[in-house]
Amino acid sequence: MSDFLSSLNNNQRAAVEYCEGPQLIIAGAGSGKTRVLTYKIAYLLLKGLKPWNILALTFTNKAANEMKERIAKIVGEETARMLNMGTFHSIFSRILRIEAEHLGFTSNYTIYDETDSRSLIKSITKELNLDDKIYKPATVHAKISMAKNHLILANDYENTRNLMQRDAYDRTPDVVRIYRLYQERCKNANAMDFDDLLVMTYMLFKNNEQLRQKYAERFSYVLVDEYQDTNSVQQKILWLLTKDHQNICVVGDDAQSIYGFRGANIDNILDFQQIYSRSKLFKLEQNYRSTQNIVNAANSLILHNQRQIRKDVFSENESGERLQLREAYSDREEAAIVCNEIMKIKRREKGDYSQFAILYRTNAQSRTFEEEMRKHAIPYRIFGGLSFYQRKEIKDVLAYFRLAVNPNDEEAFKRVINYPKRGIGTTTVNKIIDVAHQNDVSLWDVVSGESHVNDAMRLASNAKIKPFVEIIKSFIARIDSENAFDLGQEIIKESGIRADLMSDKDPEAETRRENVEELLNAMQEFVASRAEEGRDNAVYLSDFLQEVALMTDLDSEGNDASRVVLMTVHAAKGLEFNTVFVVGLEENIFPSQLSVNNMRELEEERRLLYVAITRAQKHCYLTYAKTRWRYGHMEFGVQSRFIKDIDPHFISTENERASEDNISKRQITSSFQSQPFFRQRELKEVRKESNATPTNSHRLRSIGVTTNKNEAPKQYESAVLADGTTLHNGDRVKHMRFGLGTIINIEGEGDSQKATVEFDNLGRKQLLLKFARLSLI
Repeated sequence: MSDFLSSLNNNQRAAVEYCEGPQLIIAGAGSGKTRVLTYKIAYLLLKGLKPWNILALTFTNKAANEMKERIAKIVGEETARMLNMGTFHSIFSRILRIEAEHLGFTSNYTIYDETDSRSLIKSITKELNLDDKIYKPATVHAKISMAKNHLILANDYENTRNLMQRDAYDRTPDVVRIYRLYQERCKNANAMDFDDLLVMTYMLFKNNEQLRQKYAERFSYVLVDEYQDTNSVQQKILWLLTKDHQNICVVGDDAQSIYGFRGANIDNILDFQQIYSRSKLFKLEQNYRSTQNIVNAANSLILHNQRQIRKDVFSENESGERLQLREAYSDREEAAIVCNEIMKIKRREKGDYSQFAILYRTNAQSRTFEEEMRKHAIPYRIFGGLSFYQRKEIKDVLAYFRLAVNPNDEEAFKRVINYPKRGIGTTTVNKIIDVAHQNDVSLWDVVSGESHVNDAMRLASNAKIKPFVEIIKSFIARIDSENAFDLGQEIIKESGIRADLMSDKDPEAETRRENVEELLNAMQEFVASRAEEGRDNAVYLSDFLQEVALMTDLDSEGNDASRVVLMTVHAAKGLEFNTVFVVGLEENIFPSQLSVNNMRELEEERRLLYVAITRAQKHCYLTYAKTRWRYGHMEFGVQSRFIKDIDPHFISTENERASEDNISKRQITSSFQSQPFFRQRELKEVRKESNATPTNSHRLRSIGVTTNKNEAPKQYESAVLADGTTLHNGDRVKHMRFGLGTIINIEGEGDSQKATVEFDNLGRKQLLLKFARLSLI
């Protein structure tokens, strides 16, 4: 057995060998938590404990299967197969199959998934004559689920003051009635939902002492992975199973407790030593994943949390570089900085794209990075979600846009004719399709009255269809007179999409609202950028849709094995990457605006950043933007308070701007002032050549002029902005969205005068000085 444990470090081995009572193992990031838990179970088996007397609980089937495979390599497959190992839900559902009659169910009970639960709630809402736009199944189900996670049963709900007050505020006071009926219907149908698998197990053990003792004796040793993620019900079940023998080993890290919004209760791990007074604490503090500087930076951050179990995580890997802090002038430049760094590191280290991860606080933040990576042909994938323009709420809005631009678009028509719900059912839609196909016309022709066959005329006069037609016609009438952003805002409002999203109180609804707001941000930026570039004749909805169509072409993404990974920090837990970019580190984004006035939630946000940083093995970048489009207008961002929480010894603030500040303005000017004169000399030399041959014409066009003397823009060395500032070729300038750059050419006169600027991170852009938001450095 000594050989079996020889690969463990001293702390890991001590944690494995201790089997004398309750045990709390605090496992720092990258410290070999799974390895210890696996070896612990194998150690118990080799000491003579029978596999059926061990209960090992995990949070995913994948984790359970991986652990069982590792254990099998040590003790053999047959022994490992007899372990009671799996998720809380899978293990307890097996117990309930055996003991169902004690709860008034039969052993063949059905387990309702989320779809089944929401369908039942929808039926109950209809029976109670409640407005399904307010009592949305997803919203009601989320409220019932959270109540069950806190062991608030249907009969207790109306006596829980804070829940009743919340429902009154949300204009959903009848949730309590739905909850009661929902539980009654589940019971009558011999069905349990996922939350019931925990609640019913708790009730089984709490109300039947003989059964509790039976399973407490059977599971003479209980082990729990990711204990910091357990909720109130899970903790209470564990206590009922272990309070007699107290042979329980829980493994987790309070510094990585980030699922409070799902019902996880950090108090479970923080209070473990009070609940189990004889417990012994073990700390796994050696990080095998990251460089010393990354580990030290993460430690300095998490020290600012008051509620924690202190530990000193360390690494014996190389020191490595410090965390790199990058300030961007805008979210657009932030995305460019990240892409530039990815390409730089990949060239330097000959790595693979899959070794890079971009982590953000909210899903909506993926858009700017997706767009920038497409420009650079960097393959990527959205981990655990859809690409921005493939998300349902975005496709719904875009379908309205498509219909306004092209009312004959059949797929767009079918997607939105009954969204938001307006009582147009499948039968009616199929009738519209049949009439259209029989008469070889579009679906729009049928409902708009453009087709004059009898069936079409009857459909066009349908009281539910007419309002839809009128609203689409109003959008069509404005398609060439209002810019994409203004009309897009109105479509989202007048179609009812905004009201539909705002009425949804499902926890996931906030993400959907953020995505739609981010789409409007993209449209506002699209309109503003084109005006600034002198292209204000191409700012309409059709122009925006054309650009989006190019963005959503997925053919260039490459294979799954070699893509940059984009994901929320929550989705990144348990993963690791060579290089990690933690983006959007601004107040009201990270930390979230909803958390800043609540210390408990703020500390969870800090833990979330700790998780993000500790995903990095070698390089970790923190980025934030000084401006970004939010809610349809430009907002000025403030650096996240968490950045100041990191010890400055472990963070580098050197970036493109700082490094260029070390170069004198004289050096910058001299290096660029030659460029305009070079252009003028090249222009003269080309024009001396006879008759501007096709080759010469191409050469002229490549430097920004034409062979027609009447069309050739006049070259200038300086220009005066509206505020009186004089710009010269070679000047360093600052732009609110594009960041820092150098003027390399000025041409044109009056309102048509333009400047070509080479921006440090976003490349070359030609801006109409009349609208350009440039300032001299």
